[in-house]
Amino acid sequence: MTPKEIVQELARRLAAGDDTAVDEFVAEDMVNHAAGPRRQGREGWKQILANIENDLGRTEVEHHRLIAEGDLVAHHMTMTGTHQASTMPLLAGVPATHQPVAWTYIHIWRIADGKIVEHWACRDDVGLLRQVGAWPTK
Repeated sequence: MTPKEIVQELARRLAAGDDTAVDEFVAEDMVNHAAGPRRQGREGWKQILANIENDLGRTEVEHHRLIAEGDLVAHHMTMTGTHQASTMPLLAGVPATHQPVAWTYIHIWRIADGKIVEHWACRDDVGLLRQVGAWPTK
């Protein structure tokens, strides 16, 4: 599979509820430049996904763009869900609103030997915080 196909398949299988895709496509020692030291590697990625599911429920993803060059894949997406808890560090201390939210990201993935080995992200955290009332709108 090409790097772009790996990212597409990971996204497709996660959307279908197939959590084994993480074991198949994410390297055990993946470096996650968008997370702290406790959220590294495959197990760290699983923790991040579990926090998102806990806080936003079963999410839907709209894929805007998927661009690949060499071993890098850029993925522009928006995740939607319902704010039902606040266990991820970004939402710490924010009471659950039970309101729909949309969170936009750009992920950059580096693929080597058929696995994701590095990850960077640019997220619209302020937009998410505004939707849950934790950031002023003006």
